Amino acid sequence: MREAPAVLRAEAETLSAPLPAMLAEAQHLAATVVLGEHGRRRPGQGADFWQYRAAMPGDDASRIDWRRSGRADVAFVQDKEWQTAQTVMIWVDRGRSMDFGSSPKWPTKAHRARLLALASAILLARGGERVGMGAGQETGGLPPRRGPMMLDRLAAALSDDHAGDYGAPGTAGMPPRSRALFVSDFLGDPAPVERAVAEAADRGIKGALLQVLDPQEEAFPFEGRTIFESMGGGLRHETLKAGDLRGRYLARLAERKARLQDLARATGWMFTTHHTDAAPAVALLWLHAAMGRQA
Repeated sequence: MREAPAVLRAEAETLSAPLPAMLAEAQHLAATVVLGEHGRRRPGQGADFWQYRAAMPGDDASRIDWRRSGRADVAFVQDKEWQTAQTVMIWVDRGRSMDFGSSPKWPTKAHRARLLALASAILLARGGERVGMGAGQETGGLPPRRGPMMLDRLAAALSDDHAGDYGAPGTAGMPPRSRALFVSDFLGDPAPVERAVAEAADRGIKGALLQVLDPQEEAFPFEGRTIFESMGGGLRHETLKAGDLRGRYLARLAERKARLQDLARATGWMFTTHHTDAAPAVALLWLHAAMGRQA
């Protein structure tokens, strides 16, 4: 289901600053994470001072800070802050399965996935990184760029869905040694996901898998006669004893999570599951930490 433009765009308080509603919500969510001057400070090549450390064999003598060294028995060098911009490619599943929401109290999986992807992009852009949208097997992507215009383009692109029940990530357009974020319910065929992550890892791309599920998909609270139908209408199953399916369903869900966890572990990626009834800030903090660790 395509979200109406009126839903995705906020009525701006002033005519000078209209923003997509989801982007405005993502900006508000991103504001809950305090990054400081740089989002992921660490030593490396740059112009800004990072820290003093004891000189080591191989350090150039020109890097020794003689004033600081004069106050100790060892020589000290200055580390500069790492300032090389990274490229992060974000893919969000836009399949119809993501449109599911079991209660009006909670957002759909699609809305929560898009919100977290945009909020992550805002944090990355704030840290000076280049952000792009990874191409799926059914959808095109956006080349990585810096700046607020990229966020507007990303928000607009995420408002479109494709016709399939499940989306699948691809690696086309992902630069080697960049980073990636895949956001999905991961309830479709796992083979394309495993193939994409393996291909990315082979090219030195590290990243994170964020699984977004509705609470009902975790609890399977069904009893008696129940008709199960996919969001796209392509799959339909009717049973008179839904409760009898609970054990098998939960076992398969646990197996799918374990398979994703094993995939992440084998490729150096990270994996977690987020539920739409939980605060989005919790998932955003995890994403911020995960993407920082992948750098």
